[in-house]
Order: sequence, then structure tokens, then C-alpha cells
Amino acid sequence: MSGYVLAIDQGTTSTRAIVFDGDMHVAGKGQKEFTQIYPRSGWVEHDPEEIWDSVFSTVHMALRDAGIEARDLAALGITNQRETVVVWERETGRPIQNAIVWQDRRTASYCDNLKRQDLERLFTKKTGLILDPYFSGTKLSWMLANVKGARARAARGDLCFGTIDTFLIWRLTGGKSFVTDATNASRTLMYNIAENAWDEDLLEILRVPAAMLPEVKDCAADFGTVDPDIFGAAIPILGVAGDQQAATIGQACFRPGMMKSTYGTGCFALLNTGADMVRSKNRLLTTIAYRLNGETTYALEGSIFIAGAAVQWLRDGLGIIGSAAETNALAENADPTQEVYLVPAFTGLGAPYWDAAARGAIFGLTRNSGPAELSRAALEAVCYQTRDLLDAMQKDWKNSTDTVLRVDGGMVASNWTMQRLADLLDAPVDRPVILETTALGAAWLAGSRAGVWPDRDGFSATWKRDRRFEPDMDEKVRAAKLKGWKNAVKRTLSEG
Repeated sequence: MSGYVLAIDQGTTSTRAIVFDGDMHVAGKGQKEFTQIYPRSGWVEHDPEEIWDSVFSTVHMALRDAGIEARDLAALGITNQRETVVVWERETGRPIQNAIVWQDRRTASYCDNLKRQDLERLFTKKTGLILDPYFSGTKLSWMLANVKGARARAARGDLCFGTIDTFLIWRLTGGKSFVTDATNASRTLMYNIAENAWDEDLLEILRVPAAMLPEVKDCAADFGTVDPDIFGAAIPILGVAGDQQAATIGQACFRPGMMKSTYGTGCFALLNTGADMVRSKNRLLTTIAYRLNGETTYALEGSIFIAGAAVQWLRDGLGIIGSAAETNALAENADPTQEVYLVPAFTGLGAPYWDAAARGAIFGLTRNSGPAELSRAALEAVCYQTRDLLDAMQKDWKNSTDTVLRVDGGMVASNWTMQRLADLLDAPVDRPVILETTALGAAWLAGSRAGVWPDRDGFSATWKRDRRFEPDMDEKVRAAKLKGWKNAVKRTLSEG
């Protein structure tokens, strides 16, 4: 059997398809951006049909780029933007409205109402999550309440709910498979991560009919077969994981204590805690890292809503840069006497603050502040936020030792950013040779399940470091910069 494996990486701003060969090297790829829809302040939507079209086109791009046909693929793996909600008609497959994106804040008041009923402890105990608009459950509840006739149709079993993976699998299999994996399910506010099952109590609170929920499988499992009419061959779908868990797998963070951080639209750091379901006392999330062969591995996660999106804002919102790549040189040449802080709370602040009402702010501007200083502030904001997460993780998990952070995502190509990250963390930062770790994680799940790629130990042995960034900042300078950041955040919080 061929060792070629296709990974569909359906992200927040673009869809990518990557073909890996039998040696787990990239053989071909395709990428396509899609429309970001902002109906109101704080609302973010995607058109599911446009996402589906982007998957179809990028897969064909990747196959052409690799010089192979769909019949040459041994398996397909899917990784996806998590928490984004799609509801569609069971009979036709048509979405009932645009997808509500993980960044969307429209359910903030609903979450506050649930908190006032003293329900957050129940949700956290069962799901490891907190009551925040970030997660899928309140988005789904909003859809059922606000799309005409949706609640009655859902109760009759006429509607299907899914995160993006479920929607894509439904489409790829011609409606034959209505499934998700444990990692995506664990981000919905409706899944009991200790019992590995949809939770009836939470469904009742959110008024969600169980009939509209998919079957939950291991991350490496039989998710169905692609209809041969779509790509020209029947391809088994054998691996699925939410994007941050897929990156954890792709970084081979299989041992408790290993940590990775992904820098894409947002930033997400996961610390593997093994079979130990650590309950955070510092506003981190307890989540499922992966479930393989029926065994669940847990993680502590810190979620930062805005990372690379801050650079996009410099480009598209302010128009002060032409491309994201320019920020590296601009940051290097920024005036070192200016301390400009950007708190990128454009859609609220995530961990460890969880302030949905906070909005972005810039501190320290002078008449001499310009594109260089703003570029440095945008890149440093990612580093400061990661330091917040690392501090919280080390407080929560006493087994944590000297941390080495494995990094991936588009921003890690910036040497300046990675060095500043190591400096502000006061910890080494390892950048791998293969930066496509999210897609690689999904591909490994599928390839290992198909028997054409190595097992977990064999895969771990293939991980190679491109460069280690060691901290090289004076402790007094670091302390002063971190104090300035804490002050900026305090002044940005909605109740600060």
C-alpha cells in the first residue's frame, strides 16, 4: 500500500490540504483563504459552503502539486478550527445559517446569565472548560433560539450539529458518517471528559436535543470513506483531531510534561498531563489531548484569541505593513527606548483572564511611535501572553520541571519573535524542522491507523529540531518588561 497520506487542515482564515509521502515529508500542498464575516461588533461568521468549496479546491491543488491521484492515497486525516459551530439539515446537508466562529462573542450575556445561576462550577467539573462565548455549546443554543423553527426541527431530529470536522466528514462521505472525535467533542461544553460521553445534564441546561449530536470516536478510528465521486477514489478517513491537539501530536508531545504552543490566528499552549486530569486553579482549561485505543490523555491548555491576527490587523486594519513578513525587520529596528504595549483584546481576553468584555488597547505611544514600534508591540504581545500561560501551568501542575517549549505555526518563522519569546519566558524554545505540525499530526493519526506510518514511538523518533532559541535577556530588563505588560493588561480589563 502507498505511504501517501492526505491531511485537510481547515483553519480559521484559510484551508490547506497537504500530501505527505511515506517518509512523512511534504509532497504537495494547496491553500485558499476564505471570507471572514463580521455582521456586528464582536460577531464572527464563516460561510460553510465556502469552506466546503475551499476543501474541494485545495485537495485538488495538493494532489496536482504532489503529482499523484486520489487512488494513490492510503488514508486521509482531518484537523480543524475548534469550537466553530455548523448546523445543517439532515436530509439535504444544507446549513441553516452561517457558521458561528470560535472568536464570536455574541453569547457573552448568556454565559453571564448561566454564571449568575451558579452553573459554571458544574460545567467546569464535567467538561474542564469555563463558561465563555469561545466554546460551542452556547453558540449552538443561540442558533436554536434565533433561527426560525430551528429548535422544533432539532427536537424532531431534522438537524445535525457539528464542529467543522463533523460537517466536512458528512459532506465527504455523502452523508453516510455523522461523527466527531474526542478532542473536538471536549470543546463543546456538552461533553463529559471523565466519562467520555455527551452529558445529559448539560444538554438540558443548554436546551440541546441529543438527537442532533454526532457519535464520538477515538482520534485514530474509522470515520468513514470519501465518496469516490468527489476526488476520484474512495479514501478512508482514519484520523481526526482539533487543530491544537493535532499540533500536540505532530510535535510528538506524547510524554507527560511535554509542552507545545501554536502561533496562528490565535495562540494555544498545551501541556501533556498524561492520565492525570488536572483541575486548574489558575483559569486554564482541562481538556482531552488525544484518545487512542480507548485511552484518554489529558492536557492543561491556555487559549489566546489573538496572535497572528494582530499582525493581520497591522496589515489590513491599519495598512502600515504590506505583508506579515515585514514585521520581523521592523521589530528589529524599533526604538529600544520606547516601551509600547499592545493588548490585543479585539475579541476579549482568553486565558488566564477570560474577560469577554475587554477590548484592545495600546499603551506607551509617543510622537515618535510608528510602524516599527507597533510591529514590535504586536509580536511581543504574543510572547507576553505565552508567559502568562506558562506561569499558570507551572502553578497548576506540580510535576512541571524546567520547560522546553516546542513551537509551530506561521509566526515561528520569525527568528526575532522566537528569540524574544525565549527571553520573556526565560526558557528554551525549540522550532522543529517540519513546521506543518498541525497537518502532520492529523496525517500521523490516519497513516498509523492505515498501517503505512510508524507507531507512536517510531513517530516520536522522527521529530527533529531546526533551531533552539536560548534566553539571553538581562533579568532586570525582563522583570521591567513583564511588569509593564501586567500593568497594561490590568488597565485593559473591563473591570480593571
